[in-house]
Amino acid sequence: MGTFDWIRLILGCAFIICGLVIFFTEIFGVFHFQYVLNRMHATAMGDTLGIASCMLGLVIFSGFNMTSVKILLIVVFLWFASPVSSHVLARLEVATNENLESRCKVYTDLEALEKELSDNTAAAAAPEAVQQSETGGKEL
Repeated sequence: MGTFDWIRLILGCAFIICGLVIFFTEIFGVFHFQYVLNRMHATAMGDTLGIASCMLGLVIFSGFNMTSVKILLIVVFLWFASPVSSHVLARLEVATNENLESRCKVYTDLEALEKELSDNTAAAAAPEAVQQSETGGKEL
């Protein structure tokens, strides 16, 4: 095996192992979280990133040919399908769960949500402003 083949082998294995680590983290999230929306978030994010990483490792293994183009098309399809299906399932949970307020905060007024988000953003930016005023605007 030449040097290029060793590099392809190491990179392909690294991406596949990274994808497997992401999948195991996703499985931990599914069993760790108790509420369905939290579980769904863990699986949706893990599926999208884990499948993409594993498939990229397979593309590196196969080289650039029609098989790698097909694998990349599968990745693109899954990048679109997974978030859409997760969003539909989450909307179904929100529409059918009568006790949603006991699990998470529900906003019926959009202006209240926007005000809370702006207050949180201002509170997060305030320590940086205080730190800059103490140092005279210089970076530490």
